Amino acid sequence: MYSVLQFIQQILSTPAIFVGLIALLGLILQRQDVQTCVKGTIKTILGFIVLNAGADVVQASIIPFGDLFQAAFHVDGVVPNNEAIASLALNEYAVQTASIFALGMCANIFLARFSRLKYIFLTGHHALYMSCLISIIMTISGLTGIKLIIAGALLLGLVMTIFPALMQPTIEAVTGDDSLALGHFGSACYWLSAQIGKLFGKKEDTTTTEDIHFPTMLSFLRENTISIALAMFLCYIIVAGVAVFSSPEEAAAIIGEDNWVIYSIIQSITFSAGIYIVLSGVRMLINEIVPAFKGISEKLVPNAKPALDCPIVFPYAPNGVLIGFFCSFIGGIVALAILALMGNMGLAVAIVLPGAVLHFFCGATAGVCGNARGGLKGCVAGSFVHGIVATFLIAAMYPVLNSMGFANTTYSDTDFTLVGIVFGNLTKFVNGNVMLGIIIVLFLIPILFNIFGGRKKTAEN
Repeated sequence: MYSVLQFIQQILSTPAIFVGLIALLGLILQRQDVQTCVKGTIKTILGFIVLNAGADVVQASIIPFGDLFQAAFHVDGVVPNNEAIASLALNEYAVQTASIFALGMCANIFLARFSRLKYIFLTGHHALYMSCLISIIMTISGLTGIKLIIAGALLLGLVMTIFPALMQPTIEAVTGDDSLALGHFGSACYWLSAQIGKLFGKKEDTTTTEDIHFPTMLSFLRENTISIALAMFLCYIIVAGVAVFSSPEEAAAIIGEDNWVIYSIIQSITFSAGIYIVLSGVRMLINEIVPAFKGISEKLVPNAKPALDCPIVFPYAPNGVLIGFFCSFIGGIVALAILALMGNMGLAVAIVLPGAVLHFFCGATAGVCGNARGGLKGCVAGSFVHGIVATFLIAAMYPVLNSMGFANTTYSDTDFTLVGIVFGNLTKFVNGNVMLGIIIVLFLIPILFNIFGGRKKTAEN
């Protein structure tokens, strides 16, 4: 029995397989033939693996940039990284995390079925990271055993439904239709970026990031892979150069035996290659998962939408991706300077370094959302504010995890930090049973609103 449960757990915790099974279920519910089911399932898994492979390439080339930045400017502090903190926490909270993860996805489907929030969260690794955070918070509240798992699963199911719903109007503005949703726990700041974008006018009245025209002699920059590679090379060559001449030993440990100029060239082009792979995987995944999801929408959860990882928005504004990353990173540096000043005054609890992975994936997505609402100016302003707000939220949540012995790293994306700040600080005022009651009430509110709101609307008609 244990081996069967372990096998199911591995399936649920392997995002590519999980998404493939979702596609298979959708195709079966549509009564497709065996060939179509096999083809659709394999291509969905393949698309997801290609997307992740590209993300791994991007991450492998962007992490050294962050390390070089730290070596170049001699800044010590907390490095926000979801994977790092989750791996540390799983050593102690593996059972709680796995249980919350599995039941939380069921809670997400249940809530989508019986409320008006028709979103199925399919970004498995983010759900796993959130499960880990929730298990820590529930432990801090004093909950144990089955109460901890129930409270954690309901909270996970709630946030997996609420955040895609928050983002849906913006995603419609980005993609031009209502067939997809965003399933990524940086949604609060993506929404904020879109609201800031609105301050700069409607998209049709403004210059967007994709309207940028290059001189004839620079027409080659219209190729996204070329422009991304050159822009990253400019960043790499500056940061690597400062690191090599100011901290040669630290730089050598990062760069190795390669010449720092050659290293910058290779890493920049590798970064661009990773983006190309990500976009290819996104297209393949969307082409398969959306039609397959129609079966789930029609049978299990009427009108449901698949909530997918943040790179799904990248093809809609490739220039916005790059601009968003740069502006968010600059915002992170500004926030770092403010936190350092506050630290000297004894006011800051943590100095948060600008995490390159955070500012690329989340900053780029914020840039695309800002561009959808306010064009180029919206992209720049929205992603810049994202960098600042995300950094301060990370600093605000740090004491919650630090109290449990997790130091030097923490969660990065804004939805993680918001959940940590709200429910982590709530544990200071209520005990575990009260926490469980609060979460149950919050989970039931969308369902009750659907029931009684529907009755009221029927009575009025």
